[in-house]
Amino acid sequence: MLRNKNIIVGVTGSIAAYKSAFLVRLLVKAGANVKVIMTPSATAFITPLTLSTLSKNPILIELSKESGDWNNHVDLGLWADAIVIAPASANTIAKMANGLCDNLLLAVYLSARCKVFVAPAMDVDMYKHKSTLANLSKLVSYENEIIQPETGELASGLMGEGRMAEPEGIISVLENEIGANLPLKGKSALVTAGPTYEAIDPVRFIGNHSSGKMGIAIANELAKQGAEVVLVCGPTAIPNDFNPLIVRLDVTSAADVYEKCKIYFNLCDIAILSAAVADFKPAEVAGQKIKKTNASKTIELVPTIDTLSELGKIKKENQVLVGFALETENEIENAKAKIKSKNLDLIVLNSLNDSGAGFKGDSNKVTIIDKHNKIVTFGLKKKTEVAKDIIAEIVKLLPN
Repeated sequence: MLRNKNIIVGVTGSIAAYKSAFLVRLLVKAGANVKVIMTPSATAFITPLTLSTLSKNPILIELSKESGDWNNHVDLGLWADAIVIAPASANTIAKMANGLCDNLLLAVYLSARCKVFVAPAMDVDMYKHKSTLANLSKLVSYENEIIQPETGELASGLMGEGRMAEPEGIISVLENEIGANLPLKGKSALVTAGPTYEAIDPVRFIGNHSSGKMGIAIANELAKQGAEVVLVCGPTAIPNDFNPLIVRLDVTSAADVYEKCKIYFNLCDIAILSAAVADFKPAEVAGQKIKKTNASKTIELVPTIDTLSELGKIKKENQVLVGFALETENEIENAKAKIKSKNLDLIVLNSLNDSGAGFKGDSNKVTIIDKHNKIVTFGLKKKTEVAKDIIAEIVKLLPN
């Protein structure tokens, strides 16, 4: 449930900070990507080296680095799928409740758009103080979730409520909350990605420059939002290190793509065909390598099967079918025509005319058009963020 989730662990100045090491270890073991932000006072209770080793990431403490650069709290807030502050001291809770911002952790908290989990840790009298209870109530009203502390022996020697929840309990809360709120839980998806190679002879082929990054980003985002995904992937150098909800099927040619999609399409709720499938293939494939000569060679090309069009013919009313279009001229008009001719619900338009977009790179700029001719244009973004935009539009089309 937490695999490939981006989790920020905030560690504040509390004797319970030693439990953060166990929490980070469990999150990494669950497959989460973990970044730790410590308040300056937290470093008196646990060393950054310990948490850095366990999280496999540098520890973030100050807004500015020694190099003169800064830790971008906005980027960190947008990166996170969840923030868990454990332990959360009375001091940090008070600052969060009242919008104070005097360290990096608080800046990230105020910039975050994700769910924030707060695990208080303090002595019983501090926890029961009216001001602390009022601050916790404020945090709840801001839609933060409080992971209730446990009752037991405290660092002061007193018995009472205020012990930080155990790391295993915090993991359980995160899994339950993230799982319950996944918009695509229970849905199945089919995604195609990458190029196809159409053989000329045993060593040569007709292909294109697609890296598969966009389609793989879409598959990963679908899985992060709860869907079970079949990824039909053309030749790509991207390693097979995916969410366990993704089944990857490697293919080579346009015919391979069609055969796999024909099998799985009837079983899916969503199909997103983002692969750059060749439109033509050699009419004949030489059985042996064609030798180089001084004579000219002519290769007859014939159309490949149009998988997107074939799926559009058998699409059921409750399925969402999404295509991609890469255009160099008359972009909007050509994309709209494909929606009708292929019976699509959405089409994602790429343009080679946009700097920084297109094949191979990590960024893309897309326009999404639906079957009612609603057009939404997005700016240049990382492909992982583009995937979120595409899926947000798809979710709007799914039956409740």
